[in-house]
Amino acid sequence: MTPNATQNSTNPLRVTVWNENRHEQTHPEVQKIYPDGIHNVIAKYLREQGSTVRTATFDEPEHGLTEEVLDQTDVLTWWGHMLHNDVQDQVVDRVQKYVLNGMGLIVLHSGHESKIFKRLMGTTCDLRWREAAETERLWVSDPGHPIVEGIGDYIELAEEEMYGEPFYIPTPDALVFISWFKGGEVFRSGCCYHRGRGKIFYFRPGHETYPTYYNPQVMRVIANGVQWAAPTTGATLSPERHRKVPLETIPAKK
Repeated sequence: MTPNATQNSTNPLRVTVWNENRHEQTHPEVQKIYPDGIHNVIAKYLREQGSTVRTATFDEPEHGLTEEVLDQTDVLTWWGHMLHNDVQDQVVDRVQKYVLNGMGLIVLHSGHESKIFKRLMGTTCDLRWREAAETERLWVSDPGHPIVEGIGDYIELAEEEMYGEPFYIPTPDALVFISWFKGGEVFRSGCCYHRGRGKIFYFRPGHETYPTYYNPQVMRVIANGVQWAAPTTGATLSPERHRKVPLETIPAKK
């Protein structure tokens, strides 16, 4: 992986937006909302924010996530729902390797059930859910976090799918949003993690039958998340695993 050493206007972030792109092909109600696919809506916004963006979908060879593509990706966004179990294990292995080596990962909505998210979390990532077109209010719970820059006290969505606790994930390193739903449930809806050199942000809203990805505050959060998850140079570590020669002289036993 060759992440950008610094992220600035002369060296823009390289983002790959991944989407199953299956609902958009098979469900007329989704086609009506996202005729060009969820991935292209997200990609368009991120390009407008200055990132270099490519898209990848499930039906491409290796799901569009070849070694070459990931080697040119600083941050990967992931939207999946219908085909979690059909994602090739070798692709999951590859994405995990890149995250551990520093590539950022933004997991959106039903991506909580994806193989890659469950692999990196080490848990089932199960939750309660209900699709009833109800109001969701995402409250900012960490106002100093860069992911919520430019967001007020909360984001309100008139219609969304409900996700409710318990959410079987590890305790987040940072929790930046807590959702409340009109039906009464609450949910940890903005969760940050570090795995190896990589950073992961899980962001809850985005059910395919609602126009959530046209909401400017939702898109601002995704763009902020991409910036937060971008690779940083960090320490330069020796590749050696077996250190035969000690740093200090070890006295011989008498």
